[in-house]
Amino acid sequence: MTRRDQAPHGFEERLLTDLKAHVVSRAEPASTARTVGRRIRFPRGWRLAGAFGLAVALTAGGLAVQTMGVGDRPPPTASAAEIFRLAADAAREQPELVARPEQYVFTEVLATMRELPDSGPYRTSRVQTWQSAGGLAHAQARYRPENEPDGWGDLRVLRPNDPANPLKELDELPSPAYHGDLPTDPDELLRYLRDHPVDLHLPEGADEQAVYGSEGMAYTTARSMLHGYVPPRALAALFELLARQPGAVVISGDVVDAAGRHGVAIRMPGVIGGNSDFVFDRDTHAYLGTRDSIVRDGKESLFSATALLRVAIVDRPGQLP
Repeated sequence: MTRRDQAPHGFEERLLTDLKAHVVSRAEPASTARTVGRRIRFPRGWRLAGAFGLAVALTAGGLAVQTMGVGDRPPPTASAAEIFRLAADAAREQPELVARPEQYVFTEVLATMRELPDSGPYRTSRVQTWQSAGGLAHAQARYRPENEPDGWGDLRVLRPNDPANPLKELDELPSPAYHGDLPTDPDELLRYLRDHPVDLHLPEGADEQAVYGSEGMAYTTARSMLHGYVPPRALAALFELLARQPGAVVISGDVVDAAGRHGVAIRMPGVIGGNSDFVFDRDTHAYLGTRDSIVRDGKESLFSATALLRVAIVDRPGQLP
């Protein structure tokens, strides 16, 4: 597996670290009892199959904060496969963005997260990120509290951390954020994903064949790619591919994100100790973002979520579309 075949896990981890540092510094400007930028601590038993261990930690977002009871939802009115196919139709209608390798994929999201997975207040930040379209430079990001329009922090470079030494930054460049070379046929796309698996950074002795061959592989890869930019026809193929994969379910009931958009959530399989959902617009079925929750004593509580606001191609970090 080459560097360019790997998912941008270092980028995701550093983005989470910086966002948490930003939230803590805003919430507790005078406190010295806590360490700004420390790694997130998950409760004992919190374990995620596949690449969701880091993806769930990253997905801080803008869905309305809510506590959801498990098992008390009415039956869904549509299957996950039907929602994914409608999302594919919506993807085909999007205008296509074209990027040169030296350009950047700009994304803006609303990010709501808890300091710890199952306790503490929820805080919402607006996050602007510039990722290298061709994987030629490290990503950069800036943050501000959603209730402070003039509260933007400085632009920060996001470098991956060394798994063996979390305090040491690596110079390894990320994967390209512009996925312009993906097949546009679902069957061909599945073969491509199997030939270019997401690097899960598994511990020594782990059964790589079992993990990489699991049914959740396509969901893991889709979530990673949606942090960057996937052109409309390839995005449609990705959702068509997910429509064929078993295990996903529709969560009934209205979901409202931080932008006030009403959505429907599809729960991904393979998550242990919690849940991870894709969220689509309830009317247009356009992709809106993600949300993640933990389950304790039969009760589910939202930990973090993302509300994707806009995506664009720009020439340099800090430039707005």
